[in-house]
This record gives sequence, C-alpha cells and structure tokens, in this order.
Amino acid sequence: MKILDANRIKADVAKLIADCLITPDRAVTDALRRIDTDSELESVAAKLIVENNDIAERERAYCCQDTGQALFFVRLGDGVSCVGLHDSLNAAVREAYSTARKSVADPLTRLNTHDNTPAIIETELVSGDALEISYLAKGAGSENMSKLYMLTPADGVDGMIRSVLDAAERGGRNACPPLVVGVGIGGVTETACTLSKRALLRPIGTPNARADVAALEKTLLDKINALGIGVAALGGRVTALAVNIEVAPTHIGMLPVAVNLQCHSLRHGTVKY
Repeated sequence: MKILDANRIKADVAKLIADCLITPDRAVTDALRRIDTDSELESVAAKLIVENNDIAERERAYCCQDTGQALFFVRLGDGVSCVGLHDSLNAAVREAYSTARKSVADPLTRLNTHDNTPAIIETELVSGDALEISYLAKGAGSENMSKLYMLTPADGVDGMIRSVLDAAERGGRNACPPLVVGVGIGGVTETACTLSKRALLRPIGTPNARADVAALEKTLLDKINALGIGVAALGGRVTALAVNIEVAPTHIGMLPVAVNLQCHSLRHGTVKY
C-alpha cells in the first residue's frame, strides 16, 4: 500500500491552481499565434488574446477575470492510502483562490461561500498504486453554454453531429471563441457530462486513440469552423481550435451526448504521485 501525505498534496495542488489561473493552456495560445485566417478582425482579436496571455504570464496576473469554479478529476489507485485527501483538495482551493474572485454560491439563496469551496471532485477508482489529480477551472460564461442531448440509438453518428453543431451554433458566440469543444458520448446522463469535461484535459491536436472517434473529431471541427463564428465571434474561419471526444459504453436503448463549449481561456493541469 502506498501511503501519501495529504499536506504535500495540498501544497502541490494549490501551486498547480495558482499557476493555471495565470497561464492558460500554452497549446491554445500557440495555436492562436499561428492562426490562419483571411479576416483582419479575426487576426487582430487572436493577437489581442495572445497579448493578454503573455502579459498575464509576465506580470503573474490572472489571465481571465472569471477565475471559475474548481473541478478535480481524481484517479485513485486501489493501492493508495491518503487520509484527508478530500479536505486537502478543498484547502488547496481556499489557499489558491485567496486573492482571486470568489464565484461559488448557494444555488437558492445565492449566498457566497467566500472561499470558492466546495470544489467539484469527480473520483474514479482504478487498479494500481498511483494517484492522479487533474484540475480544471470552469468559468460561467462558457459553462452556461453546455448542452445534454438524450438521443435514441437510431439517431446514430448523424444525430451526434447534429447535436454538437446545434450546441456550437446556439452557444458558440457567447462562450468566448475560439473554443475547445469537449464531447462526452455514452454512459448515463452524468457519465456523458463528466466525459465532456474530461475531454478538455486532453492536449489539443491529440486525437482520440480510436480511429473512428478521431475521424468524428475531425469532421466536427471542420463543420464547426464552417459556421463562420470566428475568434471573438467577429466572423472568420476559426470558431474552434479542437474537438475532443471521450466515449463510454451505454445502454442499448440510450445515446446520451453532452457538449461542453470551453472558452479559449482553458486552464487545467495535472499532478501525479
């Protein structure tokens, strides 16, 4: 049994969060540096996003004023013991968000918790003696554009494509494009929604290991960019930088499809033990 120190994890995760809130996914920023467009407005908007991210990294400032709600995806090996892991993750959030915007409130009273806790913690029990903790900051502007579609098996791949395009067309302008589109297919309702967020952790430009899923990712990316929404919704070729799909087996009578439109301020990272 591997014994891990919760205090060490708290310190590591607090640093991870602080760094992510300042420096979004560098692959996104690099893609914006190389943007291929014939729209002057789109080109200028992309350059401004890159400049914003460069200033944030240089000045150690938050890259977006919406520092989001903290989500954790925990892969916990059944050969790992860490007493206090849950509390350590929330303690890391309190520390890392001490100077950031506090955005978490009761859904009915709207009273703020004042420290951005509790975090959303999705835990997956796996075999082995490793612990992997991934952090994702979810701002409201893009998260509000999420969609869940409960299709029938007869809808098939065409239905999946229609659903993702519907979500992008309805919400893409409001989700701070260019987007990284996370898609979860299968399982039950909550499985699909969780997968759509897990998909955002995969580096852009890295296709799904399954050839048929990777082909669907490319088809969807091309179709979303053909919508012409463009960077900052100013019109152009680059509405999305990537479409990442994750799948899970589902009941023979169901076909859940969840779509998470992630803004260009994609802030995530992982620590492993």
